[in-house]
Amino acid sequence: MMKIICAVYRSSNVDEMYLYVDKKNDLARVPETLLASFGKPILAMTLALYPERKLARAEIAKVLEAIAHNGFYLQMPPTPEADAASDSVH
Repeated sequence: MMKIICAVYRSSNVDEMYLYVDKKNDLARVPETLLASFGKPILAMTLALYPERKLARAEIAKVLEAIAHNGFYLQMPPTPEADAASDSVH
């Protein structure tokens, strides 16, 4: 079972854009070009990630895989269509 301690940063440039990284490597594996467009990373939270965990707007398997292979997972802001669909569910 894969379990990591994850640091989640929010973008200073784009609302609702988040960067998930393994806390032990922090931002070291994130490409400079991504950091340049992301803006100043602002620590939003630190949490344990494991396969059974539920995340609000991301699939845990995809997050864990991206961090393992790329060193990070980038969560993009929701699209207006996604917001409308989730509003109709509530």
